[in-house]
Amino acid sequence: MALATFGAGCFWGIEDAFRRIDGVIDAVSGYSGGATSNPSYEDVCTGTTGHTEVVQVEFDPDKVSYEKLLDVFWDIHDPTTLNRQGPDIGTQYRSAVYYHSPEQNQAAVESLSQKQSGGAFKNPIVTEITEASEFYQAEEYHQRYFERRGGQH
Repeated sequence: MALATFGAGCFWGIEDAFRRIDGVIDAVSGYSGGATSNPSYEDVCTGTTGHTEVVQVEFDPDKVSYEKLLDVFWDIHDPTTLNRQGPDIGTQYRSAVYYHSPEQNQAAVESLSQKQSGGAFKNPIVTEITEASEFYQAEEYHQRYFERRGGQH
């Protein structure tokens, strides 16, 4: 099994999208990229902890490639808006790929370059690509949020 971590706005929809992919074992909402240990949702929402709302994806690389996960990542959000996804505004909603290996870093950089040069987006991509740091699982009420609400988005 392998891990991938993505920030693409509010984690509820991102978690739901990754859970639907064959080969994904689990997708967990949480926080990464900040300086505060064990932040709460309220802490992260202040925008002062430096964390991103992320989804950490556990996947079987024999069933789904990291490149496929990157394709889903690009498709489920707008990577050209700085610190914003739809109505959600703040650094915690930034577009980010947190890589877990040099191979993931290379794949993410190449994927971003292909998306940018291929004209997939009208505006420049602002996604940060950063080495994965400590992942803090979000509170239980954030996990499988859409699933528990009957699939409501």
